[in-house]
Amino acid sequence: MRQAGTFSGILSGGISGRTGPHSLPLARIKKIMKRSGEDVKMISGEAPIVFSKACELFIEDLTMRSWSVTLKGKRRRTLHKDDVVEAITATDIFDFLVDMVVADSTASWSEEGGGANEGMIMKT
Repeated sequence: MRQAGTFSGILSGGISGRTGPHSLPLARIKKIMKRSGEDVKMISGEAPIVFSKACELFIEDLTMRSWSVTLKGKRRRTLHKDDVVEAITATDIFDFLVDMVVADSTASWSEEGGGANEGMIMKT
């Protein structure tokens, strides 16, 4: 079996600086999976790895779609919450998130004391 080289980026964690092949903490994923249902007692070793990779791909796809929204009409190089909201509402596959993320057009950076709630509100 071939091992990852020094410069492959798999073991270095890339930009995040995490070591190991996974950028999301597997112990935390396993803890969330155990809390998801009362009947969950044991989790196989592969399940957190698969969920970690699925989350990475989901985050990457949402980020790329949000970045394309940013590049379309704006001249800035920073991704804002409004861009993520617009990407979610414009994409059919993210319809399950539309109810949780709502564009907040009334909030402004100065009114919120630093913009903690600027751009989107997470409904609980």
